[in-house]
Amino acid sequence: MHYLFEQTVAPLRMSLLTLQGETNAEPTGLAVVAALAVAGCLLIVWWAKYSRPMHLALGFATTAVLWFLGYVAMLSPGLAAGEVLFALMLVVVFLGGFVAARIGVDATGKPVVPFRVGFASATVNVLVLGAFLRDEQGGGRFTPMFYVLGLFASSMLLAWLGGKVGARGANPARRAPNPVGLFAMVAAGTVFLMLITGGLVTSYESGLAVPDWPNSFGHNMLLYPISEMTGGIFWEHAHRLYGMLVGTTVLVFFVVLLRGEQRTWIRVLGLIALLCVIVQGVLGGLRVTGNFTSAVEGATLAPSLGLAIVHGTFGQIVFALLAVIAVATSQRFRDMTARVRAGASLDRTFTTALCVLTIVQISLGACYRHLTIPPVDGVKGSTPAWAMHSHLTLGVLLAFFGILVCMRAIGLSDGVKPVRAMGKALMMLFILQVCLGLGALVSVMMRKGAHIPALEVTLTTAHQVTGALILAHAAMLATWTRRAFLSDATP
Repeated sequence: MHYLFEQTVAPLRMSLLTLQGETNAEPTGLAVVAALAVAGCLLIVWWAKYSRPMHLALGFATTAVLWFLGYVAMLSPGLAAGEVLFALMLVVVFLGGFVAARIGVDATGKPVVPFRVGFASATVNVLVLGAFLRDEQGGGRFTPMFYVLGLFASSMLLAWLGGKVGARGANPARRAPNPVGLFAMVAAGTVFLMLITGGLVTSYESGLAVPDWPNSFGHNMLLYPISEMTGGIFWEHAHRLYGMLVGTTVLVFFVVLLRGEQRTWIRVLGLIALLCVIVQGVLGGLRVTGNFTSAVEGATLAPSLGLAIVHGTFGQIVFALLAVIAVATSQRFRDMTARVRAGASLDRTFTTALCVLTIVQISLGACYRHLTIPPVDGVKGSTPAWAMHSHLTLGVLLAFFGILVCMRAIGLSDGVKPVRAMGKALMMLFILQVCLGLGALVSVMMRKGAHIPALEVTLTTAHQVTGALILAHAAMLATWTRRAFLSDATP
C-alpha cells in the first residue's frame, strides 16, 4: 500500500499543489486546529443546550439524508441524475418540516416548529459551506454572507412549507416520539453512512490519497475546495467530512441525552459513545500520518496499516454501541415488563457470544482487506493466507451459530415482537452476508491489474457494511433479550 501511494498518489498531490501555486504554502498549525476544534465544540454544546431536542433530532436527520444525496451527486452521475438529486434535496428539507408538523407537539407538550427544523439543518450544513465558498474566491466580499443567508432562508422556507402541508393531516391525539430515542437512531444512522464511505475508501484503495491530517493538503479540513475533490481524494476527503458530521451529531446527541435521560447507565453509555467517536477520529488520522503533525510530506509521516485495521474494526463497534443506545432509549424498551422464561440465561450467553465472535470476524476481515497487496503495473499482488482462511472458516462457523441463535429468538420469543423481529432480520442478514462474501472473494481473486472493477468495489463494500449491520443487530438482540426475559433461576 505504501508503494502504491508513492507511485500514484504522491505525484498527483504535487501536481495539484503546483497548479494551485501553493507548493510552499504553510499548513494550518496543530495548535490553531486544536483551538478551532475546542471553540467549535463549545459553540455546538451551547447550541444543543438551549435548542429543543425534537428540533435538533429532526434537523440532524434531515441533514444526514442531505449529505448522502450530496455524496451521490459528487459522483457525477450525469446532468439529468444531478438535477433529480438536487430536487430530492429540496424535497428532503420539505419533508423535515412535514414530519415536524405531523408530530405536532413534543413530549413536554410544546409545539414542534417546522421552520426551526430547517434552521437546525442549515446550521449543521454550515460545516461544508466553507468548502464550497473556497471555490467562490473570485466573488465579492459579500459572497459568503449571501451564501449563508441563502442557505438558512431556503432551508427554513422549505421546512415551513412542509409544515403547512403536514399540519393538514396532523393528529393531535398521536403520541409524540421520544426525542432522545429518535436522536439516538439518527446518530446511529449517521455512523452507518460514514461506514459506507469508509468502506468505499478501502475498496478504492484511497486511504492515503490525502497524506496529511488534521489538515487536507495543508488546508483546514472544512475549507478544502470541493472542486479539487476528485479521484481518490474525493473518497478519502468525503469520508473525513462525514467524520465531522458524525462527531457533531454524537456531541449534540450526548447533550440531548443528558437533558432528557435520567437513567445513569444510559448516560454512561452515551459518554462512552462520545469518547469512542473521538478515539475513532484520532485513529483515522493517525492511520494516515502515524503521529501528530501538520506536515504534508516528509520523514515525519508514517502511515500505519495496523491502525487502519483497528480503525476499520472499531468504527463498526461504535455503530453497534449507538444502536444499543437507540434500543435502550426507545419508549417500548422503557414500557416493557420483563417476564420469567426458562432458558433465558442460555439466550443471554448465546447472544453475547454472537457479538464477540462477530467482532473477531470483522477484525479478521479488516486484516484481510488491509494486508492484501493489490496488483500494480504487471506485478502480481499477494494475499495474507492466514487472514483469508481464518476469515472464511470463522465465517462459516459464525453463520451456522448465528442462524441457530436467530431460530431460538424467533421460536422462543413468547410474543415479544422486538426479539422476534431482531431474530428474523439477523437471519436474513446472515444469508445475505454469505452470498456477498462469496461474491467479494471471487471478484477480488479475478482482478488482474491495478484497475479496480466497479463490481469488486460494490461487493466488498456491501460485504463490509452488512458485517456492521450483523454486529449491530446482534447487539440489539442481546439488549432486547436481557430486557424482555428473566431466567427462572433469577430471584
